[in-house]
Amino acid sequence: MSQVVLTARNRAETGSGAARRIRRTGRIPGVLYGRSGQARAIDLDGQELVKRVKNISESTIVTVEIDGISYNAFVKDTQRNIQDGTVLHVDFYEVESGVVLRAKVSVHIQGNPVGVRDGGILESPLHEIEVECLPKDLPERIDVDVSDLGVNQSIHVRDLALGEGVRIISGTDQVVALVKFAKAEAAAEAAAAEVASPEPEAKA
Repeated sequence: MSQVVLTARNRAETGSGAARRIRRTGRIPGVLYGRSGQARAIDLDGQELVKRVKNISESTIVTVEIDGISYNAFVKDTQRNIQDGTVLHVDFYEVESGVVLRAKVSVHIQGNPVGVRDGGILESPLHEIEVECLPKDLPERIDVDVSDLGVNQSIHVRDLALGEGVRIISGTDQVVALVKFAKAEAAAEAAAAEVASPEPEAKA
């Protein structure tokens, strides 16, 4: 996926009143937070913003161009209207090329496990993994193929291969995906095992 480029401009006016005036012109107010903590008030074309950030995650690095200067940044927060979902405000956090960063990357499960076809149930309790790497090595998402998972088998964080230069920060024992028996089947097996078990001998 090619890097998303957004064109922004500096804005002098701040506050809720100024934000409403900006939105009436079809633009979206935002803030670019720099690496040293400074905040730059900006605004962006509303249609361009919605179109280009539609399918990105918090671990996607975008390019924000302001007055001819490019900044690599994450989209850290998008404020939306609770009634119609329109974007009201967006926050960016600048990242520095060549400097190691930490970020949470979303996990996407792919495939139909063998164990599910055999009557099991797929569970995927972990939705994101924290990693440490250079910005150029940061994955946009982590795809996990579960096609070969049988019943009572699982994939843990330690089993993931994320590529050279990417270090996993999350606990390696966490379960990413597992296939287990359906409740009804498990209950039937437990009942059968109880019936098959010999009763303890009565004490004299």
